[in-house]
Amino acid sequence: MTDLLYSDTEEELRSAVRSLLADRCDSAAVLARAETGRPHDPALWDTLATGIGAAGLLVPEKLGGQGASHREAAVVLEELGRAVAPVPYLTSAVLATEILLGCDTPEVTPLLRELASGDRVCVPVVPLSLAPGAPLPVGAVRDSGGGVLTGRVTAVADAVAADVLLVLADTGLYAVPAASAELAAQVPLDLTRPLATVTLGAAAGTLLADPATARAAVAGALLSGAGLLASEQLGIAEWCLTETVGYVRGRHQFNRPVGSFQALKHRLARLWLDVASARAAARAAADALAVAAPDAPLTVAVAQAYCSGVAVRAAEECVQLHGGIGMTWEHPAHLYLKRAKADAVALGTAGHHRGLVADFAELPSP
Repeated sequence: MTDLLYSDTEEELRSAVRSLLADRCDSAAVLARAETGRPHDPALWDTLATGIGAAGLLVPEKLGGQGASHREAAVVLEELGRAVAPVPYLTSAVLATEILLGCDTPEVTPLLRELASGDRVCVPVVPLSLAPGAPLPVGAVRDSGGGVLTGRVTAVADAVAADVLLVLADTGLYAVPAASAELAAQVPLDLTRPLATVTLGAAAGTLLADPATARAAVAGALLSGAGLLASEQLGIAEWCLTETVGYVRGRHQFNRPVGSFQALKHRLARLWLDVASARAAARAAADALAVAAPDAPLTVAVAQAYCSGVAVRAAEECVQLHGGIGMTWEHPAHLYLKRAKADAVALGTAGHHRGLVADFAELPSP
């Protein structure tokens, strides 16, 4: 039976991550870093990855990791979503780690140990919009012989923070030092998760897996990433709801708190129900991935199809119900709206995932 409740261990992990983010990643700090164009906070990542050990949650203990499951990783992503934290957790600790675990070859062991310890940030060179069930961009990078790679991939998230790039080429999966690639920053909607175009011009890579193994590993990682992204979207929605309720309780109009007006009560009540449902969907996806449930692809598709829209609606309501201040750059609401909008197309749109649900149910796609 699916367990949607948080365990004591998960709550302790949440408390540690939330305390760290409250101390080191408040909205003013995030805004200040976002304005520089280089939002990543290396000191925050080092503490999260090594101090708390979050980078190695999905890595088995025998490889230096925590030997935890997707449920614990989901809790971390939920808290990172609540803070729109500018760290490469989704790309490195989830996507890259899942790809390496899926390869299961001797060549990936040293890299997994470095990822688990926080010594390396590893990012897969795939577009952030690439969805589970979609064709993989195998032809974008080609091996000209001896692991010398040439090609170009756009919209690669967190590439600017990477030490190692995982490149899916026509002859397999390769590890390429980030310094060997040319990175051209793109203008992202979400200022806290930078995108870049990665160009490989005769870059030497280390072969990690053959083509069939590499494709299967990337496909599995996209599924896990989409499922855990729902928890980040849940965190965004929870922050927006909490912040908005607190604001309308204290904001007075006509000598009354604006939150006492029936129309606003109804809107916030509907949003609360949406967030509660999103929590159930996200937790179900994390649990299905943790136990490798046969219906995990369906559960993940349901979670993404639902949580994506909830995060956007919650952020839009946050901006609107904050009135004039919600439209300003100084208030962090715009960061949450941009992250929610960017997440809505990351790892597949809601429409794509609804199509997957229809396919699993053997029904015509909407």
